[in-house]
Formats: sequence, C-alpha cells, structure tokens
Amino acid sequence: MARLSRLSFAGLPHHVIQRGHNGQPIFQQASDYQFMHDLLREYARSCAIEVHAYALMPNHFHLLLTPQTGAGLSQMLQAVGRRYVRHFNDAQGRTGTLWDGRYRSTVLQPERFLLACMAYIDLNPVRAGLCQEASGYAWSSHAHYIGRQIDKLVTPHALFWGLGNTPFAREAAYSGMVDAGISGTQQQSLTDATLKGWALGDANFLEGLQTETPRRLTKGRAGRPARAAAT
Repeated sequence: MARLSRLSFAGLPHHVIQRGHNGQPIFQQASDYQFMHDLLREYARSCAIEVHAYALMPNHFHLLLTPQTGAGLSQMLQAVGRRYVRHFNDAQGRTGTLWDGRYRSTVLQPERFLLACMAYIDLNPVRAGLCQEASGYAWSSHAHYIGRQIDKLVTPHALFWGLGNTPFAREAAYSGMVDAGISGTQQQSLTDATLKGWALGDANFLEGLQTETPRRLTKGRAGRPARAAAT
C-alpha cells in the first residue's frame, strides 16, 4: 500500500516529531543541541515558518510550527535534516543515516489543540524522566513562555497572546496550564494523530480542510463497507 503524503497547510499549526534511527541518540553534547537550535532558527526564517514551541530530546525532537506556504514545512525539515546529519556524523566519526525515516506530522485545529500541544511538548522531558518539572529542561521553548529567557527561535501564536493582557499575566497563565498538565485523552490524540499523519480537529474543521486536498484526513473504518438495507 502506498504511503500517504504528509499534510501541509499554509497558515495552520502543525505538530512535528522526528526520531533517531532505531531510537538512537541524535544529540551527544550541548553543542549538538545548540547547532540544531540554530539550524531551526535559520531555516524557519528562510522558509517562512513560525515556530511556536519545541523540545529537543536526546533521541528525537518535537516542533509546533505554522508554515506560511504549502511547501515551507518540508523544505525546512529536509534542509535541517541534511545539515544536521553532516554535523553529527562529522562530530562522531560515523557515516550513514541518523533519522528513523521521514518526519511525522499532523495539522491541528488551533482553537482546540494548539495550547494543549504546547503543553504536551513542554512536558515531554518530564514524561521522559529528564527533569521533575518543565522549567528544569534547558532545550525547550518553555523558558521563553514563562519569562526566564528570550528565545529568538520562538514566535508566539495569537492564542498565547490571548492568555492575558500583560506579559506577567500571560506567563503566569501558561505556567499554570503546563503545571496542571493535559488529559490522557489529549496526550493520546496528539501522539496518535502525529505519528499516523491524520488531521486533528472537530468535524467542521476537518470538513473545511477536506475541500483543500484530495488526501484522506482521518482513518477510515476497518472492514468492508456496510451493505445497504433491503427495501
């Protein structure tokens, strides 16, 4: 069965996961994390991408971003991937692939899932046991959103600005949201949609997207179509 093309819609947020081959580490030292951060910033600018959130994990990374063109997402990630592999292989004296196939992604309905996805990304290091709370991890966008540092890779989405009328109010609201965590249902929905490539949103959102692409947006029902009832 031919694999589905990846979804990419200009002006809508996408959650991206890229994993290391067979779960192997993709970062070995602080300079690797910094190099990836700098690459993402460089190509986000050149490919007209707004990066809303990120987490660089030892063997994978997460991005939440909005491309301004239909082709920008793939252009950015292909360029970042090629250059990072050269850097990593040269530094480690190795050859061959680094990535576990192509990146995985989903397009999100922003009003329902964008802030939840930001929290999901910020909490990834906590779930992995790398820190006790999101603020304790150095290689994510969380510090930017709680006012601890300015991260020039990050462009906040309009929904973040809506969390409060002042920087302090927004930072406090977002910090509280992350501390509260997200539901297991939200976490599972974000993970499944991203890894399987299905769009994530309500029926009206999906119906509107479907008018823009012939590609199926959700998983179809298993089995044969139901037989029409006899009349």
